[in-house]
Parts: sequence; C-alpha cells; structure tokens
Amino acid sequence: MAGPLDGRTAVVTGASRGIGLACASALAGAGARVALVARSSADLAAHARELGRGAVALTCDVADAHAVQAALAELRRLLGADAPDLLVNNAGHFAVAPLESTSPETFARTLGVNLAAPFLFVHGVVPGMKARGSGHLVTIGSVADHVAFAGNAAYAASKYGLRGLHEVLRVELRGTGVRTTLVSPGPVDTDLWSPANLAARPGAPARERMLDSRAVADAVLYAVTQPPDVNVDELRLSYR
Repeated sequence: MAGPLDGRTAVVTGASRGIGLACASALAGAGARVALVARSSADLAAHARELGRGAVALTCDVADAHAVQAALAELRRLLGADAPDLLVNNAGHFAVAPLESTSPETFARTLGVNLAAPFLFVHGVVPGMKARGSGHLVTIGSVADHVAFAGNAAYAASKYGLRGLHEVLRVELRGTGVRTTLVSPGPVDTDLWSPANLAARPGAPARERMLDSRAVADAVLYAVTQPPDVNVDELRLSYR
C-alpha cells in the first residue's frame, strides 16, 4: 500500500540509535527514502539495509563544519536533488555537570553538535527547498529548551539556542512553502543517559519512566504528514 511519504526524501542526523534511528524507521515506514547520518559507521549501513526503500548511510561528525559541508554535497549526489523533502536535525551531545565542572571543551563540543550542526544543515538545504517551494525542517529540541535544570549549563545553552533558531526559521520561511516544526520531548530513554548517575540526581526520573524513542518519532511523523497548508509549529512531549 502507498504510504503518506511515498516519493519523498528525508535526512536524519544522529540516526545510528535512539531517537534518530526511531525517526528514520518511522519515515521509511511511511514511504520515504531516508539518508541516515551519524558519526559511528559500525551499524549505520546495516540500519539502512534494514529500512530498505533505497535508504542510504552517510558517516559524518556533525561537529566538524568541513565534514558537514562534504556530507551535504554527498547527500545531493545520493538523493539526486539540491535538497531533501525532509530534514530532521536530531544529533545531540549530552553531558551533566555543574557549570564549574564543565570544561570549555565540553561546552564547545555540546554547542557544536546541538546548535552549530543544525544551523549548517539548515543553511545547506534551505535554498533548495525555497527554490522548489516545499520542504520541512524538523528540529528535535528538549524540555531543556524551555526549562532550566541544574547541571545543564552546556546542554541548556545549546537547546535554548536551538529553539531560538527554530523560531527565526519559522518567521523567515512563512509563505515560502517550507515548513518548520520543533519537537521538544521530556526525558527519553536513550543511551545519552548511560554516563549519567541518575540515582545521584534528586528528582531525576528512572529510565523505565522515560519516554520511548518511538513516541518522539510518532510526533515527527504526525507533523510531516499534515496537509501542505498546515504547519505544526511546536510539539511538547512529557511522560506520565
């Protein structure tokens, strides 16, 4: 049976695991041809084969601006278009530490992955989307893009900034045919939590209470399958 995204192309960053892989799977299941982008190449090609529908894998460290530019050029070649129909900026870096224990290197890395990289990908695809008169930019935010938590200096700075980038894009792209959506989930049970000592964080939820990655993917799929004249500006997800 035909899917709602048949004939569409999608790029998902951070697609080797967690939210990114769930989004890639949901989009492919709806008929899209997906390009999976991630730093780790070990399982990326296998994931692309499992998704089928011509899915492709592209290894890229999104914190490296030169690598992103090369990846964008390769994506144009692989997808046969100046821009994909859908871009899901999901790749993320997460480190929990008090501000005085956060090294400048960690702060820079977090902003590089969580904020600069989405800008670079958007910067690379928006001209093609505008020229075509269609496209959808999906930004994976966080509860930390509107709520402050102790130990989140680097992460909050990146996610608040990412929400600001989304808001500017929403204003600038209105009327162009290019849609923009921010999906801001609460805690999601992914490997990003593995290095964190949740037991030592007062009020931190147990991982079994966190959202499943597929809930975020379902929200993304909902946004991108709305009629062309409907823009889902923002979705916030929380666990019960």
